[in-house]
Amino acid sequence: MGRTAGKSEDPVVTTPYGAVRGRYEKGAAVFRGIPFAAPPFGPHRFRPPVPPEPWDGVRDAGAFGPTPPKPAYSEAFARLLSDPVIPGDDCLNLNVWTPDPDPAARLPVMVWIHGGALTRGSSAVPVYDGSAFARDGVVFVSLNYRLGVEGYGLFPDAPPNLGLRDQLAALEWVRDAVTGFGGDPDRVTLFGESAGAISIGALLASPRAAGLFRRAVLQSGPPEATDREKVRRLVRRMAARLKIPATATAFAAVDRTLLAEVQAEVGRRASPVLGGPAFGIVVDGDLVPRDPLAALLDGAAPDIGLLLGWTSEEYRLWLAPTGLLERIDRLGPVALAGAMARCHCGPEVPRGYRAAHPDAGTAELVGQLVTDHLLRVPLHRLADARTGHAPAYVYEFAWPSNVPGLGACHALELGFVFDTADVPESAKLAGPGAPQELADVMHAAWVRFAVDGDPGWPAWDASHPVRMFGTDPGLLHGPRDHEMRLWQAESARAAAAPAPEPGPRPPLRGTAPLAAVRRLRRSGGVRRP
Repeated sequence: MGRTAGKSEDPVVTTPYGAVRGRYEKGAAVFRGIPFAAPPFGPHRFRPPVPPEPWDGVRDAGAFGPTPPKPAYSEAFARLLSDPVIPGDDCLNLNVWTPDPDPAARLPVMVWIHGGALTRGSSAVPVYDGSAFARDGVVFVSLNYRLGVEGYGLFPDAPPNLGLRDQLAALEWVRDAVTGFGGDPDRVTLFGESAGAISIGALLASPRAAGLFRRAVLQSGPPEATDREKVRRLVRRMAARLKIPATATAFAAVDRTLLAEVQAEVGRRASPVLGGPAFGIVVDGDLVPRDPLAALLDGAAPDIGLLLGWTSEEYRLWLAPTGLLERIDRLGPVALAGAMARCHCGPEVPRGYRAAHPDAGTAELVGQLVTDHLLRVPLHRLADARTGHAPAYVYEFAWPSNVPGLGACHALELGFVFDTADVPESAKLAGPGAPQELADVMHAAWVRFAVDGDPGWPAWDASHPVRMFGTDPGLLHGPRDHEMRLWQAESARAAAAPAPEPGPRPPLRGTAPLAAVRRLRRSGGVRRP
């Protein structure tokens, strides 16, 4: 593998499947749209990824490649989140930014897995521009993977977790090809946000991904597995709408655009905060042999250093743009009871939140309650389990957006991590005047973690140090410990509860309030971003 000498000509690198020609931009060599697998259509639709066909000559890699099929964001979220659509079949592609495409450079590598609820997003989102990482001495790689039913549907005649298998194929490409771009395949840091972080949790726990990366960053996404029946129900609803069997063979005969539209319609009322139908990674006995969180708590991936964190007000991305903040506040105790049902907890937990935050409105309490249950509790448990293993570092992003109502919401930190807070697509979420000094500090921490495994603050221990970005002081110990103790006590109560008697079971407490929240979700027109 090699490159052209000097920067007067476009850079050319030889990959295992053929040579690619990039561009020099902002002092870095940039290659876009490089296929790491064959197009997932025709005979490859709903099948595991296979290598791309090798090509002769030099393939142009000056523009982003096609994006996987996906539905558009709803109007409320499209005002805040960018999601370019690039048509074409060759959507399993990746991009590389490198400061020096010389095999002798042996630079650290950062591989980005985007979020989007496993239904939206791509590597072409402008916020994910890798220029700042290359500027700071890192080879940056971003990738596409199949989304929605194409990537995470469950069928009797197709393997599961195809999108995750695409990510594994991209990591294998990095192992085999990144040296030619100046990267060191033994110094790979995998990082992702939301669904990207959830994916990384599964890859951390997967024996098949062992050795493909050295460090991992999980931003606002926990290791988790989705109940298989929940995914099957969503597939069956789509099949009923399309009037076809719930098989991969039948779905493969449906136009990809129509499939994405039906998927959006069936899942339009889903929300990470309020629940509803959704695709997810499932235990498959192969790539995901067991629940990823359970595997990691039992000691999987002990040598992988971790950087974990969240934003202070994750829930506001889903509740503020749709008007649900005000609706939940009006519901009051009914909404809190619905949150209890959503989180499978008793009244002691919301009562403890109310005591700790007496001035908070109902929507804030519901949002934080659900966020802690789904995100912060598992990430705290994961950090606690790293004792005796490679260290874990924990952060919280607390800077509030200049867009009214969003606060320190989900995904807001991305423009700061990438040092792209000044691009228009970042400003959609952050508003005008995002502080460059915060981007400087946060981006530098991610680079430092990739380079030497230490982002610049104490590793997690019994004192629970958390680096706070966007607020003073910059380091707090145990800022969420009160809420975590409420959940620990709830787990202890559940464990001590007597086993249910045989025979018909009484209705779950909170079932009626949960139905009320479902009605709220329907009336609010919530769509999963």
